[in-house]
Amino acid sequence: MTELDTPPDPALVAEWRALLARHAAAACALDRELGERYDLGMSEFEVLERLWEDEQAPREAGLRVQDLACTVHLSQSALSRLIGRLEKAGLVERAICQVDRRGIYVALTEDGRTRYREARPLHREILARTLTDGGAGRG
Repeated sequence: MTELDTPPDPALVAEWRALLARHAAAACALDRELGERYDLGMSEFEVLERLWEDEQAPREAGLRVQDLACTVHLSQSALSRLIGRLEKAGLVERAICQVDRRGIYVALTEDGRTRYREARPLHREILARTLTDGGAGRG
């Protein structure tokens, strides 16, 4: 018997497809609506939010790029390009780690904090609309 001969599990496959549909609906709505109103994509917003959350922790300001890459589910190179765009827009700034000169820290600028605070309500509204049981799949 090969793995293709294994009886299918339609409930499991249906659950997987529903998860994919919810993710796609949320991602598309986030990219479209955040882009139209705040000139941010889903990944840009996620980076701003992770940096915002990091600022709330009492320690050195800024996240190392390599630590940020693990939390936003982007490759190191994709994240570097994204940070470059955010830096060019004046929303983040990079700095060399004084302890380990190989490390690069990223932190929000005041404009980045402002843009994040302005965009957060729309982000949460989109999540509620696309990820709750009553709104799943709408976008």
